[in-house]
Amino acid sequence: MVYKQDNDGTLQGYGQAFVLSEEQKLDWSDMFYVMTRPVALRNMKFWPTSPSTFRDNMDRYSLELTKVASCLWLYIATNLGVAPEVFAQLFKDHPQGMQFNYYPPCPEADKVIGISPHSDATGFSILLQINDVQGLQIRKDGEWISVSALPNAFIVNLGDISEIKFELLYKKKKVLSNGIYKSIEHRVLINTEHPRITLVAFHGPHNSLMLQPLPEVVRDGKLNYGSMSYQEFMKALFNKKLEGKSVIEKLKL
Repeated sequence: MVYKQDNDGTLQGYGQAFVLSEEQKLDWSDMFYVMTRPVALRNMKFWPTSPSTFRDNMDRYSLELTKVASCLWLYIATNLGVAPEVFAQLFKDHPQGMQFNYYPPCPEADKVIGISPHSDATGFSILLQINDVQGLQIRKDGEWISVSALPNAFIVNLGDISEIKFELLYKKKKVLSNGIYKSIEHRVLINTEHPRITLVAFHGPHNSLMLQPLPEVVRDGKLNYGSMSYQEFMKALFNKKLEGKSVIEKLKL
């Protein structure tokens, strides 16, 4: 509890987000979140000094992940036909936060859930599964599908910012549109005998960004989403429980 959250809306520290009442059923998980990039946003009181290697390892790991994120942005820009410098402006300073998730086992796993269904309010998240206990599911065509993490590999989830800002539809040829490059609704199930441990890095835009589709991916002047500042979007997100993609649905026209 030395590192418990301050309840100031930043999420940094140990605790759970999206809790609106004492009667609310909580997710079956322990979470620890810190801002990692840019360095100026770090609140070091949440960075443990024990083990002594924690701070240095987190600094180096977060820096390496920004390189991975830069490659992903470049590939997405290439797919969309958008100049890489446009993406560089949207995601300047590489805003990044990391969340450690520990999902304890539960003998009545069917009565709890690790993380409620939701989509990430970011550009994308890069997930590293620390142990071999599975549990991640994504929602596709109304069905929940289990995702098996590969050893020594990342799982990348597209976030709401990706759905709004840049989207792509592949048919016989490449067609650009806004509303096709979907964010991923996902949840986590609990194992009856073994804990699950993951580390997720969230990569988002700068705080002053206006959420509206890029002009390059709008066809025939048709927009599927309204406009909202990223700060307003995050405020709307944290003022409610996790419930699928309900926040981004409010932006649809």
